[in-house]
Amino acid sequence: MSKLLIALFVTAGLGLAGCATQRDAAMSAAKPMAPVAPISKDAYDTAVRNAEAQNRMDKDACSSRSGNVKDICLAEANGKEKVAKADAEAAYKNTPSAREGARVTRAEATYGVAKERCDDLAGNTKDVCVKEADAALVKAKADAKVDRVAADTRQDAATKQADARKEANADKRDADYKVAIEKCDALAGAAKDSCVSAAKAQYGKS
Repeated sequence: MSKLLIALFVTAGLGLAGCATQRDAAMSAAKPMAPVAPISKDAYDTAVRNAEAQNRMDKDACSSRSGNVKDICLAEANGKEKVAKADAEAAYKNTPSAREGARVTRAEATYGVAKERCDDLAGNTKDVCVKEADAALVKAKADAKVDRVAADTRQDAATKQADARKEANADKRDADYKVAIEKCDALAGAAKDSCVSAAKAQYGKS
């Protein structure tokens, strides 16, 4: 086998390996976020400051590199900061929308690094790498939206159930109150007055 063919096979292998790694990272970004305990405003502010401090250190570490290796390093550093801030916001706000936003931010960070890695390739291998990165981002955003809508639906359903339960309990109390008042009609004078007062007190009527 000629040296040229060997070189071509090695290049293609590296390209495929890069794309496989990229797909694994994209699949990880598309997964729903594990439930996290809500955090306070102070904890959120601390997380943001820590993310910014870490970003400065990560960028300093990139300064000794050059070319696309440096570009990848910077993309990873910036993506890491954005993800840390988005995760903190999701924990602070603790809403389906905030969790969706954190997942989208994670997917976009993965996408940014993937695009930089594609720059190490050439020709059709690079084109495929870019298209796979584009597709992974679209899928991750779509999955995040579906999960957010499902969470909103569950939340809305729970609210509606609570409202219905509250209304049903009120109707039941009214019905029981009417029965109690009807029983009081069998009495007269002070006994009836006492019965009515007791019924009102029991069922929260004025």
